[in-house]
Amino acid sequence: MPEPKKRVFPTPDQLHELPVQLEKVVPPEWEDRNGHVNVQYYLTLYELGGWVILEQIGFDEEWFTKHHVSVFDLEHHLNYLAEIRIGDQVKTFHRVAGYSSKRFHGMYFIVNETANRLAATVEYVAGCIDMKARCTTEFPDALAAGIESLRLEHQRLDWALPLCGVIGP
Repeated sequence: MPEPKKRVFPTPDQLHELPVQLEKVVPPEWEDRNGHVNVQYYLTLYELGGWVILEQIGFDEEWFTKHHVSVFDLEHHLNYLAEIRIGDQVKTFHRVAGYSSKRFHGMYFIVNETANRLAATVEYVAGCIDMKARCTTEFPDALAAGIESLRLEHQRLDWALPLCGVIGP
């Protein structure tokens, strides 16, 4: 079996070139029997910061309700790179990889600020959902333009996304 291609993950300094989505001190109730943050809370960090991405480009809960559309996650790929422990300060960041008329692909980064290490990545594909029909639909023009503005902003960065290679829009 051939060796898999080694991915190069961004450094915390590179990630700080992106806006912070979430900043949090890890609470005691997130600890598991191994003495570190349980796997479910990595996705909690992703979920808590995920809506911030859309809000930063002008799409809040009221906008989604008024237009009867939302965004649903369709696929995830997680990498656990360093421990997060109780009391650690974490920050999360997001970068758009690409998009199509109905889906967008991105990567979410969790940095353990206490240890100055990239702790995890969540690569995802999300789809635009017609909330009345409960099925995928094309992004409204304003939302597509917002995603494109993020993509262009993120494209200026001089580091490549460490994509897994098996998911995409």
